[in-house]
Amino acid sequence: MNSETLLEIVLASNNPGKIREFSAVMEPLGIRIIPQGDLNIPAAPEPFGTFIENALAKARQACLASGKPSLADDSGICVQALMDAPGIYSARYAGEHANDASNNQKLIAALQGIEQRAARYVCALVLLRHPNDPEPIIACADWHGEVIDTPRGQHGFGYDPYFWLPTLGKTVAELDPDLKNQISHRALALEILLPQIKAYKIR
Repeated sequence: MNSETLLEIVLASNNPGKIREFSAVMEPLGIRIIPQGDLNIPAAPEPFGTFIENALAKARQACLASGKPSLADDSGICVQALMDAPGIYSARYAGEHANDASNNQKLIAALQGIEQRAARYVCALVLLRHPNDPEPIIACADWHGEVIDTPRGQHGFGYDPYFWLPTLGKTVAELDPDLKNQISHRALALEILLPQIKAYKIR
């Protein structure tokens, strides 16, 4: 894609970190990301038990409200020792009005005394070309690491300061944002999604 084939996609998220990450990856490819908040579209309910179902619900609401192709991301951290919690509740792990600090505090408290800290970031992306799209474009990816007790780094958001990448010897929050956008769970899911967007010619 290039500037002559600019595609506008509504992002069904009000999370500033996600908006930055998606824009950084997709705009150089000729895809303009429009945050749903710019169109006064409220956050959708997320009543389902899987990342894919919740992403689909969010994408459908944004698509219905905007009339434009809409992309939703449902993602979170799954910790093996906690039977994959927080999982779909990652953004509200500490309650409906939780923030990054309270979510992280609850996670670290839940892991006290547990040596096995393996975890993975999960990302499910769903894109609807129109509100009645019978064949949503779906892409899922994982990013493996482990949870540490002491935060490190100033970049990123969410659980990034506590998500340790053994192969790099850093937390996600210590990564340069450009590198994160190349190797994260969202980046891996986008690698699957973008060729499908091009193939379906959704303009």
